[in-house]
Amino acid sequence: MACGCAEFGIRGRQIVIERSDKTYILIGRDGKPYESPTPGALSGHRSNKSYGRLDCTSTLRWIERGHYVRHRVFFADEETAVAAVYRPCPACLPEEYAVSKADPE
Repeated sequence: MACGCAEFGIRGRQIVIERSDKTYILIGRDGKPYESPTPGALSGHRSNKSYGRLDCTSTLRWIERGHYVRHRVFFADEETAVAAVYRPCPACLPEEYAVSKADPE
């Protein structure tokens, strides 16, 4: 169907089930990109190897200035970002950043 929906009739009633074929490119634990049916929960910067919240004010300022976007990557969760050897953003994740600085493993 044109809307990307599948329709099924059940006892005279019509139920519409939406189907999305959209995929998102996320970075996996091995640092390599993969396709996911769900968007990332965190974003990162490929060059400086940092990650943070999607609403990070520092990141949004850089994006407004026309920077950052081509280096932006996304992660499913914090564990994946850490496993891919990215460090927390000091602006939006100050507690996680402090822990990472104290324990540089």
